[in-house]
Amino acid sequence: MPQVTNSQTRSDELLDALGKYQRVATIMHDNPDPDAIASGWAVSVLIQEKLGIPVRLLGSGAIVRAENRHMVDLLMPPIELVSKLDLDADTASVLVDCGLGTTNHLGTRSGIKPVAVVDHHLHRNGEGKLPFVDIRTEAAATASITAEYLREQGVDPGMKLATAILYAIRTETCGSETSHSPMDRAVVTWLTDLADPTLLAEIENAPLEIDYFGDLVLAMQRTFLYDDAALCFLQRASGAEIVGEVADLLVRCRGIRRVLCAAIIGKDLLLSVRTQRDSDNAAKLLQATLDGLGGCGGHAHRAGGKVPDVGHMFRDDLNDELQARWLTACEVERQRGTRLVPRHEIIENLS
Repeated sequence: MPQVTNSQTRSDELLDALGKYQRVATIMHDNPDPDAIASGWAVSVLIQEKLGIPVRLLGSGAIVRAENRHMVDLLMPPIELVSKLDLDADTASVLVDCGLGTTNHLGTRSGIKPVAVVDHHLHRNGEGKLPFVDIRTEAAATASITAEYLREQGVDPGMKLATAILYAIRTETCGSETSHSPMDRAVVTWLTDLADPTLLAEIENAPLEIDYFGDLVLAMQRTFLYDDAALCFLQRASGAEIVGEVADLLVRCRGIRRVLCAAIIGKDLLLSVRTQRDSDNAAKLLQATLDGLGGCGGHAHRAGGKVPDVGHMFRDDLNDELQARWLTACEVERQRGTRLVPRHEIIENLS
């Protein structure tokens, strides 16, 4: 544990901002990922331990990827997935891993002004007017920031929360997002002895449904290359996790620097973008592609988005519009793509 000093820490400031309320709602972004879950869980534990007031950990949508679902099953964080939010004046809301005014969380959609924001994404307008803001873009994960709060306050996270935070940091630093600040390294060192490595390994090797492999085969067949940009559209997919995982896989291909993968899940079109470390900003590319069509968010090299209620099939007009927008955002002039897997190889392998 760090040495106690007389100077006020960021966690002290957060607790001061929340101490005047009777209840707290910790709000994660939609379809919460490990970073949102672990950081929200850590804030909830901090509030319960230091303020002793009721706190709820809230999100919307679903737990998407197989590893994330397995993490929730094994570690049992106290998350509630709800469709709407109604908070009274005595309840403070804390946004974790999401920001003021973004549409990918219950707070904005419910018209609620948060008391606090804790995040590691880029700064957003208006947050400086809130009672507490801690946005550290140099941090690898929001979970690192909230773990630092626990460390500052001498709160033991316990084995399960420690494991969740370590897994969150791992997921946030995969691919090209590999930067660790001194705080991240200190948190990882602190939590390593507290977490369960067996559970970490089990989460990372979560079981996959058999339909996943059919989706993966179709995704490889439906991937087209445009110079150093790749595009993969799936008419339908059995699980939402395939979208991000195919993007993760394709950006590892030599010569590919930018990837957009999309699939219809239910009636919504889900999208993931990945870029190489020294390539374009994934969040900005996806924002340009979805402008006026849907919402998105993410990091410099990993981003996700959604176009709601597009129907059960990938319409030709939507396909063409997204392809044109993606290539324009990537500044690629070539409009005819080359298959990642040549057609003759696909046909030969069917015999």
